[in-house]
Amino acid sequence: MKNKLLAIDLGNTTLTLGLFDNEKLHAHWRLATDHNRLQDEYGIQFMEIFRNFQIDPAQITGIIFSSVVPPLSERISQACLKYLKQKPVCVHHKLKLNIQILYDKPTSVGTDRIADAVAAKTMFGSPLCVIDFGTATTFNAINKKGEYLGGAILPGIGLSARALYENTAKLPPVELSAPPSVIGTNTVHAIQSGIIFGYVALVEGMVQEFKQQLGKDTKIVATGGHVLKISPYTSSIDHVDPWLTLTGLRLIWEMNQ
Repeated sequence: MKNKLLAIDLGNTTLTLGLFDNEKLHAHWRLATDHNRLQDEYGIQFMEIFRNFQIDPAQITGIIFSSVVPPLSERISQACLKYLKQKPVCVHHKLKLNIQILYDKPTSVGTDRIADAVAAKTMFGSPLCVIDFGTATTFNAINKKGEYLGGAILPGIGLSARALYENTAKLPPVELSAPPSVIGTNTVHAIQSGIIFGYVALVEGMVQEFKQQLGKDTKIVATGGHVLKISPYTSSIDHVDPWLTLTGLRLIWEMNQ
């Protein structure tokens, strides 16, 4: 296959790669974000992935890149240029988008949040609330006019669980999975209940608040690395797409060609 687009989303915990063949997401990978990795190490890692999946890097004819980790952005951009022979398009609010950003300071909106909003609006219309379950959990509001208003940011479930373990004397680290019951009968299950079912209750409460401001017909779209740990336990989410951000990056690429 020729004419592939590589979409890269650099988060605080996860580096997500998606390879598109036209509109089809041909392959995708989630890697750990390594803040100590150098330009060449990232480039070699990309080449190794393509080799293992029998993908010819020469077929990549475009790269689009979003990042919420500024210290690593230049390293990955240079890795793409050196190893893949492509200068990536870096997402920012001044690119051609299908939304107007009404945030007080548009430069401070995470580019992953922009990509999520672009994809969700294209796929589902508006008004919308897009929830991204990543290192942070973000709620993003798009009004009936299709304008990005802003939203809410809180610690993600992994960050919350780690903080609980690291800042208490007796509470152990736990797997991020739902326990048999909301009433935990041992410490591990009690923590799991608090993290998973506590976040479910939080999501349902926030969705109710967002719908009060955006309208009862607001669609709720969820994505992110932890989305499948929460979405099975609530009916407040209308659409689940773990790869929504990559789709948004592809759409932004197409809008700017």
